Amino acid sequence: MDWVDHARRDLAAAGFRSGGAREAVLRLLAEQPCCLSAQQIFDALRARSESVGLASVYRALDALATLQLVRRVDVDGTACYEPAHPSGHHHHHARCDACGTLAAFEDDALEDAIEAIGARLGYRLDAHEVVLRGVCPGCTTRGSR
Repeated sequence: MDWVDHARRDLAAAGFRSGGAREAVLRLLAEQPCCLSAQQIFDALRARSESVGLASVYRALDALATLQLVRRVDVDGTACYEPAHPSGHHHHHARCDACGTLAAFEDDALEDAIEAIGARLGYRLDAHEVVLRGVCPGCTTRGSR
């Protein structure tokens, strides 16, 4: 089952009607390679000629977050959202301080290290978030910073 179907099922079980802004936000998030802010989601939906208001985007994200269907990632003080896959599969982020690009990455060794640190501290980890900051290859070759 893909994330959209999973989210639709959980939303219906929680009493939410299908369609409207939530459906538009679901479809958009499922297509994204990385997280987006509410404003970016709103702008992308408007670019598609979807008639969804910014308040509706926030309400949709709130419902999805309440049901743990999206992960909230804090990027420089801005809440960004991406699908929370039922399998627990996720990625982390690298942010360029020069151009602002946000890139997703996965690393099994990092996941193992995080689990080991949690165990050493005696924590049962429910979630974690990693955002690396630096200068991306494109900005490095252009001589930024």
